[in-house]
Order: sequence, then structure tokens, then C-alpha cells
Amino acid sequence: MKHENYSMKSVLCLAVGRLKAPYWFHAAGHYAKLLGRFVRLESISVKDAPGHLPPEQRSEVEGRNLMAKMGPKDLILGLDAQGLRHTSEEFAAALKTWLEEPVYRPCFVLGGAFGLSQEVLRRCDRLISLGPMTLPHELARVVLFEQLFRAMSILRGTGYHH
Repeated sequence: MKHENYSMKSVLCLAVGRLKAPYWFHAAGHYAKLLGRFVRLESISVKDAPGHLPPEQRSEVEGRNLMAKMGPKDLILGLDAQGLRHTSEEFAAALKTWLEEPVYRPCFVLGGAFGLSQEVLRRCDRLISLGPMTLPHELARVVLFEQLFRAMSILRGTGYHH
């Protein structure tokens, strides 16, 4: 079975907020390093909105910051509880399609504590759910990185995913 080489392809992760706690930072770094065997992962964080703002305004400010980092050739994949749920195998198949797109690069977008703004949601090409439960946005980033690594492992047949 021939496996595609995606090492020259890149995946972008746009997220609100830095990973402040060491355990989130180290976990995300661990999976980012593993994922780096297969694709180039670029991770960009935008600043959290001021905590004194009401939730909707916080989401709007963070959304503008995220939108400013999106490029015209980014396939915007927003993480949202209302998005499509995938099995790991389905996610791997979707990722393969996104990586094989000759013009666009997959760009995963994670909102802050109050999710993605309406402006960002309208800009998304697809919405993806990590599951029906609410996750802290730091944990969602770690789960995304692990699932990206798992998907690439499925595509390459490495045995990480049994």
C-alpha cells in the first residue's frame, strides 16, 4: 500500500490564548512534535479579550483577532460543538482530502472560553466538533493535536491507532 508523503504540506492552528499551564503546554508540544513527522504544523495564538467584557463582546474581539490571521488560501475548519462529529477514521479521511487540496491549506480555528464569534462562524468552510461536551479551550487544542497525529498515523499505517 502506497502512503502519500505530506511532509511538505502544512496545517495551521489558530487559537485564542496562550497555553499558560505547563501541563497543557507540554501535552500540546508532545503531539505537535509527533505530528511534525508527517506535516508541518504552524500554531498561532491570538490574545484573549479583556476579562471585564461581556461574553459576546469577548467573542467578537477574539473573532476579529482570529480573522486577521486567516489567509485567503486557508480552508477554515472551525471547532464548534455544533459541528460535524467524526470517528478517528472519518477524520483521517477528511484530513487526507484537505491535505491533497492543491490550493488551500487546512486551518483549524479554536475560539476562547465563549467559543467562536458569529463572524468567524460565517467565515468557516466547515465546522468540526470534538464531541458534545464542553472542553476548556486549552484542552481542546491538545485533543485537536492528538487527533491530527492519530489521523496521520491512520493514513500512514503506523499502528498508533489500532
